[in-house]
Amino acid sequence: MELRQLTYFVAVCEELSFSRAATRCFISQSAISHQIARLEHDLGVQLFERSTRSVVPTDATTRLLPLAKQMLSLESAIRAAVRASGPRIRLAANMSFATRSLSAIAGAREAHPGAEIEFVIKPFRQRIAAVADGDCDLALIRGSVDQPGLSVEKLWVEDLVIATSTAHPLAGRDDVTLAELGDYPLLLPPEQEQVLLHNVVRKAFADLPTRPTFGPPIPPDHTATMELINRPDAWTILYADSQTEGIATLRLAGRPLRIPVSAVLRSDARRSPILETLLAALHSA
Repeated sequence: MELRQLTYFVAVCEELSFSRAATRCFISQSAISHQIARLEHDLGVQLFERSTRSVVPTDATTRLLPLAKQMLSLESAIRAAVRASGPRIRLAANMSFATRSLSAIAGAREAHPGAEIEFVIKPFRQRIAAVADGDCDLALIRGSVDQPGLSVEKLWVEDLVIATSTAHPLAGRDDVTLAELGDYPLLLPPEQEQVLLHNVVRKAFADLPTRPTFGPPIPPDHTATMELINRPDAWTILYADSQTEGIATLRLAGRPLRIPVSAVLRSDARRSPILETLLAALHSA
């Protein structure tokens, strides 16, 4: 039994056609049929019931297929393990950072063609843990974090915008005051999930005689924008680059709402040239 025979076997299983499998594997149909026949002879079982119109896997094929895929996956892992590779950086973030991160990654890879830079999607707490454990080299977060063994480097400041449904009474305005917003329910995720946004709201209303009227917390499996569409009388706070159709965004009159975006790194991490280049690119992206 040879690995190439398992490759052909998996192709026939997935295509259910010797001709399509042969095309996929860049060999002739007669060659793939010959190799499958050899595999059947070596294993002492029939793997496919053949006819002029169809290829039907047998029970033996059902048992062999997951093992064959596992064998081929191990082969790929072995080749990857011994293959020479350049420097590798893992950047943890969430999708709201994707545009800026990928632009910075492209610039860093242009400066270091042999480098491998991964963009890893993780929730906030998992990003911090990944850096602390050494699984990732840096993480992008909004706000800051105070944890032994970690350092925080401020990258840029991000604007926040007020968002409402286009059916909201204030939706046609260019800007709005916090006092005006106080008459309408504010929709936010629970504070334990979005401490930063709740702190921003508290700080913004601190000098006012009124406080925001909170609506029900946004459930973990819902989005703020969908909640606004379902609650056209409500408002929320969004990052400036997360605008959605059907949602109106307004500037806050007076002082804008802003939050810092930072990179979290291990305090004892060696600052390689590719890491320094990536951080510089994130600063200027």
